[in-house]
Amino acid sequence: MIEIIDLTKRYGKFTALDSLNLQIEKGTVFGFVGQNGAGKSTTFSILATLLAPSYGTAYINGYNVQTDTKLVRRQIGYMPDFFGVYDQLKAEEYLHFYGASYGIPLAERQKLIPQLLDLVNLTNKRDSYVDLLSRGMKQRLCLARSLIHDPEVLILDEPASGLDPRARVEMREILRELKNMGKTILISSHILPELAEMCDVLGIIDQGKLVAEGSVSDIQSKLQGEKMIIVKMTDRMKKAIAFFEDDPFVSKLIQREEENTLQFIYKGSSEEQTQLLRKAILHELPISSFTEVETDLEDVFMEITRGVELS
Repeated sequence: MIEIIDLTKRYGKFTALDSLNLQIEKGTVFGFVGQNGAGKSTTFSILATLLAPSYGTAYINGYNVQTDTKLVRRQIGYMPDFFGVYDQLKAEEYLHFYGASYGIPLAERQKLIPQLLDLVNLTNKRDSYVDLLSRGMKQRLCLARSLIHDPEVLILDEPASGLDPRARVEMREILRELKNMGKTILISSHILPELAEMCDVLGIIDQGKLVAEGSVSDIQSKLQGEKMIIVKMTDRMKKAIAFFEDDPFVSKLIQREEENTLQFIYKGSSEEQTQLLRKAILHELPISSFTEVETDLEDVFMEITRGVELS
């Protein structure tokens, strides 16, 4: 459905996008995550035919974004990070305006627009002026606008930016419904957990380069699984410290006396971790709990963008 080949964008000596390569299958929800300025919006602008690359190209449903711009625009619905709205139009009038721009006949628009307003939970705001809508409502209206011509691909740049928690939940529910309708969705954010819940595949971009790609679990495992282990003792803390410090896979051991616990990073495999616990029991260490703490997604993001080599 989407193929990106060596996509590069330079501004003088500054490289905003550096040889990006991606393949996204039909019906996939692909999350693009990176810090502000990492290259997300540049990529989306090129895919939306609004920006020419310095090198490389991309195809959407077989159409070249540089040479088949009109055909590409029929395939996509684009929602930029800073959306424009016409404040003096009512919500329904706003959608009629864009529907007419796509050449959709009036009779067809009159059937389609109520369905779109219902999809984005704005039916009760159809006669409200756009400038009186909340930020979340405006963003949902812009999402409806991007769907007016029934595109196969949605390109959504930071759609949850600036939304309150309730509005974020509403946006997630709408995207989930669009996924169920078979849409291919590209969605960007600088907040990794925000995308993890709704995406099939994540791509992490940093300084214009794609540094990781895969499911959340794939990306976590590619970090070679530095695991955080917390061991709670009932007694014999000094012996436990000596035992764990002697293991070659244990590092950064911290004692928390007030909680009677030890915390350390473990770099061994799951089998070696099991062996460690078995040996601790054989050494008669009074362990009341031995817990692996799940990797925090923000920590994963920070670790990857520090330049951890993924293969």
